[in-house]
This record gives sequence, C-alpha cells and structure tokens, in this order.
Amino acid sequence: MNGTGSGQASGGRGGSPAAAPATHPVRTDEDLITVRHAVRAATVEAGFGLVDQTRVVTAASELARNAYIHGGGGTVTIEFPRNAGRRGIRLTVRDEGPGIPDLEQALVDGFTTGAGLGHGLGGARRLMHEFEVDTVPGKGTTIRVTRWTTQ
Repeated sequence: MNGTGSGQASGGRGGSPAAAPATHPVRTDEDLITVRHAVRAATVEAGFGLVDQTRVVTAASELARNAYIHGGGGTVTIEFPRNAGRRGIRLTVRDEGPGIPDLEQALVDGFTTGAGLGHGLGGARRLMHEFEVDTVPGKGTTIRVTRWTTQ
C-alpha cells in the first residue's frame, strides 16, 4: 500500500464511531447490487462528497464484478480506517479463483479476459488512493483499496 492506516473501525461523520467492518458475499448478480448500495452508504457515513462517493462505488463495482466473473465469487469487506486525522474507506475484495496469471498485464487499460472493456483493475487503481493486490495462481486474489477524505 502507499500509506499506513490504523485499520481500526472508527471514524464516521463528525468523529463519531463508524460501523464495524462488514463483509458481503459476492456470489450472484443481486450480491453485486447489494455491495454497491452498502459501499455507497459507507461512503456517506465516512463523510465523502458526491464525487468521491462515485469514485469508491465505481471501484467497488469493478472489483466485485471481477471477483464474481473471474474468481467464481468471493467477498467484499468494508472498513473505516483513520490516518493523521483523515477518515477513509477500505475495501478488501477476496476470491478463491484461479488468481491473476500476469498482474502487470491485467493492470493495462484495454486488457481483458472477457467481454468487458478492460478498465477494471487499472481503473480501480486510479480511482483510489491506495491499491494492493495479492494473487497466487490457483489460490485466488485479494485486492485491498483505500480512499481518504481530504479533511
């Protein structure tokens, strides 16, 4: 990751405690919708403005869809880290699929193994402040992304 975070589940709007980390399954098309709504609500709770809410929800949608389509399903965990007075939202997307054989290539815009446009991983990386991938061929992929408020 590009920075350090406490990993603590604290930080909602106005300094009030945020909800505990929440994990959502990604096994069906309906789960993708549920994840989008949960992430949107979490961005509001963390105090993000509309533009940053959209960035985070878009990244979450891309990553959850990848876990569903390419990883055979997985989970999305939402956390609320704090760092140097800033609030953030951290998404951890896990699957137990085949892994990403060539991560560098997968991050290049236009690269796709399916019918998509090939902006998923690279796009998610650009939308978030921190982006970390742990992938092992045959064992699955974990992607952790974080976006911080400017306050």
